[in-house]
Amino acid sequence: MHSPIMSEAFEQRVRYLMPRLRSLVMASVWGFSAFVFAQEVVPKDLTPPWTGWVSWVADGDTLLVLPDQAHEAVKLRIQGIDAPERCQSGGEASRNAMIDWVHHKTVLVTPHGTDTYGRVLGRVDIGGRDVDAEMVNAGMAWAYSFRTSAGPYAALERQARRQKKGLFAQAQPMTPKVFRQFHGSCQTP
Repeated sequence: MHSPIMSEAFEQRVRYLMPRLRSLVMASVWGFSAFVFAQEVVPKDLTPPWTGWVSWVADGDTLLVLPDQAHEAVKLRIQGIDAPERCQSGGEASRNAMIDWVHHKTVLVTPHGTDTYGRVLGRVDIGGRDVDAEMVNAGMAWAYSFRTSAGPYAALERQARRQKKGLFAQAQPMTPKVFRQFHGSCQTP
């Protein structure tokens, strides 16, 4: 049995909740859409390889690259190398070496996905030369070792160590991974 009082109370509750429910659903749809589209770091039209102009060098292995025909720069983490932190011994020298190579120049980027920080991972070439390899060869970065291999630049690192180039002129240079464990990461301006 339905009482008229219950029906009125129910109708009032529905009238009260419907606009709020509608707002909640719309906010959820907008939030989900923003999340989905924010995950796309590199637009689909930037499939490998692509060219762009280097607008900023954060350190020896991280760049901001403005892709041709794009309006926003892409944060790029150079794959296969690990440069010292800026506040670490050799960090500014490594950054300066990267600046000399690529800053305000057009580069060819071959992306290989993204890292856990949302940066594009990729190889950088300029004038047909592999910048990643040049940094390791000059002793300005370590060859990044992967779980199953020594990485593509391990032989260049061994050679730079033997010749005591750059970072390897120090008796025991500390890798960025170990440095971060003891000191944390540098806060760059």
